[in-house]
Amino acid sequence: MSRNPGCTVFIGNLDEKVPERVLYEILIQVGRVVDLHIPRDKETNRSKGYAFAEYETEEIAQYAVKLFSGLVRLHNRTLRFAISGQDKQSSNGNIPVTPKVNPIPPPKPAQLMRSSDTPASQHTVALTERQPQSEKKAARARPMSAKAVVVLCATSFFVGLLLSGRMTLLMPPPSGSVGAASSGHGSRLSLFSDDCEHRHKLDEGNPNDIMNEVSRTHQAIQSLDKSVSSLEMELAVERAKQNGGLGAAVPSKRGRRPPRAFVVIGINTAFSSKKRRDSLRDTWVPRGERLRRLEEKGVVVRFVIGHSATPGGALDRAIDVEDAETRDFMRLDHVEGYHELSSKTRTYFTAAVATWDADFYVKVDDDVHVNLGMLTSRLARYRTRPRVYVGCMKSGPVLSQKGVKYHEPEYWKFGDEGNRYFRHATGQIYAISKDLASYISINQPILHRFANEDVSLGAWLIGLEVEHVDDRSLCCATPPDCEWKKQAGNVCAASFDWSCSGICKSVDRMRAIHSACGEGDGAVSNNFAAAAAA
Repeated sequence: MSRNPGCTVFIGNLDEKVPERVLYEILIQVGRVVDLHIPRDKETNRSKGYAFAEYETEEIAQYAVKLFSGLVRLHNRTLRFAISGQDKQSSNGNIPVTPKVNPIPPPKPAQLMRSSDTPASQHTVALTERQPQSEKKAARARPMSAKAVVVLCATSFFVGLLLSGRMTLLMPPPSGSVGAASSGHGSRLSLFSDDCEHRHKLDEGNPNDIMNEVSRTHQAIQSLDKSVSSLEMELAVERAKQNGGLGAAVPSKRGRRPPRAFVVIGINTAFSSKKRRDSLRDTWVPRGERLRRLEEKGVVVRFVIGHSATPGGALDRAIDVEDAETRDFMRLDHVEGYHELSSKTRTYFTAAVATWDADFYVKVDDDVHVNLGMLTSRLARYRTRPRVYVGCMKSGPVLSQKGVKYHEPEYWKFGDEGNRYFRHATGQIYAISKDLASYISINQPILHRFANEDVSLGAWLIGLEVEHVDDRSLCCATPPDCEWKKQAGNVCAASFDWSCSGICKSVDRMRAIHSACGEGDGAVSNNFAAAAAA
């Protein structure tokens, strides 16, 4: 398979049911995988029980073997890793001898397992610290939670610091491999170890070195947390698909994996809003070839709409004609109606997750001005964090009076009269990460809908381990506010008028606002490229 055997890692003891993608997600933790090949039987198309992964350099490949040997389990099998060609048995599919490693000295590390590691799991991944063969049964005791592991690591760090004034950490792979990992999925796997080949002692007299190591360790833990969370959610999605629990999700064609994207931006629109849509196409929403090129860069923009109460009627045919010309609609299996926005939002995230495999999913109204470059740049800051909810957070009053706008029929659920809603993102524009969108997709049949769409989303997420990000760049006022900020070098990601819950008279004013507050041509490519490289 490889033109350079020294860069190729042999993976043995592989279960035939393991998907290529699951194995790939594990291998890229140490660097960019140039090629991944799982040999299959020509007649049955079944895996032969081993695979070859080619890295960019021999150094990365050797690092992968040392890091993964004895640590990775898939389908209750511990995988074997070796440099291709170093074991003569590799070529005929037999399991190579696992390279010897020094066991970790006491205290004995706990086993770090995914919460979905049950006999019913389809793709079980367990990462454990290296341990002798005789201790494997002992390691199968009740696993510690992720939080307990983090607390234990932090406590060990500071105790060691106080006792000896120094600390040994597993350093990241060589600079070449770090860059390769950035160019891949941007995730790194760092584990505490005092392996003599990766030991680094901090200078006792320089506190900056200590803080830098703490910062790098914290980032590594965040990256690992996101990787585990993503794999857990993918497993849950696959289970839900098999159990028929995805509701109105749009299945990918012939069961293929959805196309990859960085962000999917769904613009909520209605049958009567054609002029609004045209005003956006004339300003910040690309048309035709520009829209296609933007999608190739990982930014998908679509107008989101359902169907009328009489499918196939005049309203639906008008959208058919418009979509045939613009090719920028996302059609939902949903009956349009102002009082059905909570249902529409729920259906949108479900369909978007089934259609695109993105890091973020954004919902925005069709009377809001958006700078796509700034929006993607700000979202890129949070791509290594799992379960992120980004928007302008607010806590408005619960309106119990009938007949008023935003009346809440279920006001009594929020406490006594005069209470306020829990903190949630305003509905004009917000973004959620892939894990949260998948959660909505899986659980949509039992997610309760309140009268207001933004309150409903906040309610779905309030009981989860979610990071709420209050980003005021997503709720700038229209000129002169956003214009002054642009002149000061702080371009807004989104602008609207609070008094109108959007831009007042947006059809007439959108072009002027874009001229005053827009980021300019090419900003999407420049900002997104800079954010991806960061």
